[in-house]
Amino acid sequence: MTRKLKYDVKKKNRWKVAKSVIQWLVLLVTGYSLFHVVVDAGRYAEPDRSTWTNRDGFIALSYFGVDRKGSSKLIPKDQLDEQFKVLHDLGFETISQQDILDFYKSGRPLPERALFLSFEDGRIDSGLYGQQLLEKYNFKATFLSYANKMGNGENKFVQPNDLLKMQKTGYWELGTNGYRLTYINIFDENGKHLGVIDESDISDKSHFEYYNHYLMDYIRDEHMVPVETRDEMAERIREDYRLMEQVYSKTLGFVPPVYMIMHANALYNGMNERVEQVNDEQIRSLFQIHFNREGHVYNSKDDNIYNLTRLQPAPYWSTNHLLMKIRQDTGWDLPFVTGVEEMSDQWNVISGAAEFKDHSIIVTSPPSKEGMIYLPAFEGLTDLRWTGKLSGNVIGRQSIYLRYDRDKNSYLRIMLENNRLHVDRKLPGKPEERVFSQKLSEIHWDGREVAFDKASVYPLEYVILGRLEEPDYPINIRHTRNFEITVQNDKLRVVVDNTVLLEDLEMSDVPAGGGIALAAERNEQNKKDDIYDAIFQNVTIRNLQPGAEETGSIIFSSNHTGIVEWIHRGKSFVSAIIDWAVETF
Repeated sequence: MTRKLKYDVKKKNRWKVAKSVIQWLVLLVTGYSLFHVVVDAGRYAEPDRSTWTNRDGFIALSYFGVDRKGSSKLIPKDQLDEQFKVLHDLGFETISQQDILDFYKSGRPLPERALFLSFEDGRIDSGLYGQQLLEKYNFKATFLSYANKMGNGENKFVQPNDLLKMQKTGYWELGTNGYRLTYINIFDENGKHLGVIDESDISDKSHFEYYNHYLMDYIRDEHMVPVETRDEMAERIREDYRLMEQVYSKTLGFVPPVYMIMHANALYNGMNERVEQVNDEQIRSLFQIHFNREGHVYNSKDDNIYNLTRLQPAPYWSTNHLLMKIRQDTGWDLPFVTGVEEMSDQWNVISGAAEFKDHSIIVTSPPSKEGMIYLPAFEGLTDLRWTGKLSGNVIGRQSIYLRYDRDKNSYLRIMLENNRLHVDRKLPGKPEERVFSQKLSEIHWDGREVAFDKASVYPLEYVILGRLEEPDYPINIRHTRNFEITVQNDKLRVVVDNTVLLEDLEMSDVPAGGGIALAAERNEQNKKDDIYDAIFQNVTIRNLQPGAEETGSIIFSSNHTGIVEWIHRGKSFVSAIIDWAVETF
């Protein structure tokens, strides 16, 4: 017993030493990153503006936040790096606030592919990871904050002294999202009036059904009747702008020139005209540039400098998703990324785009259409087994087509849509029919991670009726399902997460031959985004001999082999250790 106790003590001591070493490593890395931002470790190289000839317009991208591994609200730094690299390689050059002012007020040209880049919300991690990438690609960005976070002790927000030091590097300019992020006129899904709540006091947003932002309406009671007069409303809103001016003047010495109001797309778009008038007066008196709109990436020479638009790429967007959206809004013929050539060369892109990376195949749909890639038929391929994971957003359509024959317009399709499994059959000359449908096991998600973008002005009858549309899941939630699909002796078998959901479905009437296709398509429940990324991971397709029990030969695999696989595992192992250390300490 004594010997065992001594062993346990030694084991615990070794574990303490290991934890201490890892903790110090994490602290050193973090400290270096902070040092890198704060003490001007890099300097921005100004572009040669004499070569600029673009007099048409520019695109604007604005990221909510960045962190190491990402979340449903924050983009992973590696993913942001990939997006910046592609934009850089395509010839995009970042422009400054003064460049925008000169473009609209003096008619001065911009670079051919001009990009205004910004980071909203004022988070420290956005500054840390953003700085590294701005230096890497010599990009300039505007860093936006909330005035009421200046000097309030909230550690996740960059404070005034560091904002000024960031600005000195040349990579950063400063902007603001306003004085506060506070919601008014809130009702839950049952029509209960919740009143006014500040963002910092919200732990779970999932039960919010109707709401608006602090500057966007009168404050109203449970009957949607204003509880303040016109003068009281005007004074309340003006006070917010006064406080914003006061805080920034005191802490920074100036009011940031660029404003991105919360929430977007309301001002100048049918909101209460008296509320709009007060905001408009204050904005024009305090700011030089206002990005009022969101969801569209392009600003033309004919746009108003106080009503500009930016695009906020969601964390779940692939690089091709971003490129697809830029193409949609600008009409520019930008090339897509394809990833690993040895894999991408085996597939034909029928529509949309596809990227092969890290064991995954990411199929990106065109706007409001189905994106599809096709693996041509192999000689004698009648029986097969498809294994892999479907890992895209829950709200959307991820499909696997078997015996897909474009000439005969026939196929059998296995679709994962909004956490339901569908099997559809299409025979030559006949309409498509659904032969199987089943809801899958419940997916648990965190209410704090809801994409909170439902702000609106709404009539009383909406509140009385309660929730008009009951979405099963938020539009920004991902989930992974394991699939095993077997076709043998003209029978279909589907296993999801080790549970047999379909056995011995007759396939003899679906013409043999044809190839295999993977597809992506948005679901109409996502009204904000009409582009969708289907993610197929660890895909292996085997050719089975009719009636044989053995596994069969592999005709395609998205998994790495040899040294490439070991390198991938090593990177994943190191990343997992860092994630554990960050979460533990």
